[in-house]
Amino acid sequence: MAFGRLERTSGPQPISDINMTPLVDVMLVLVVIFILTAPLLASSIRLDLPRADGAVPGASPQSITLVVDKAGQVFLNDQPLTQGALVQALAETAASQPDTEVQLRADATVPYGRVVEIMGAAHAAGLQRIGFVAEPVAPR
Repeated sequence: MAFGRLERTSGPQPISDINMTPLVDVMLVLVVIFILTAPLLASSIRLDLPRADGAVPGASPQSITLVVDKAGQVFLNDQPLTQGALVQALAETAASQPDTEVQLRADATVPYGRVVEIMGAAHAAGLQRIGFVAEPVAPR
């Protein structure tokens, strides 16, 4: 005399597939984070550029960026340089590509004399095309 069922049914089988929904959710959150932070990483040097009516952002096909921060430190393509290293880098650029445009971004508080020194170094190296980068004036 048996007090129970003789046959036992097996319980639910484990699912061997990976649940993709959490993975997709995490990936979408990462994409949104990268989309929001990418514009902030464009230039790592904080400047307070002067504002001008004719300031229109543009890029020359062959250009280098010279940045002068508030302390007067010079950066060539976001790499800090001393005055001697700057002169040498500008001379090398002028020797390899003489029609390269120098885009000069100087903080509004930098003394005019420091900007003229850097312009003179670029001109002495043989780079004749110098452009000043400014922030556009907000529309009224």
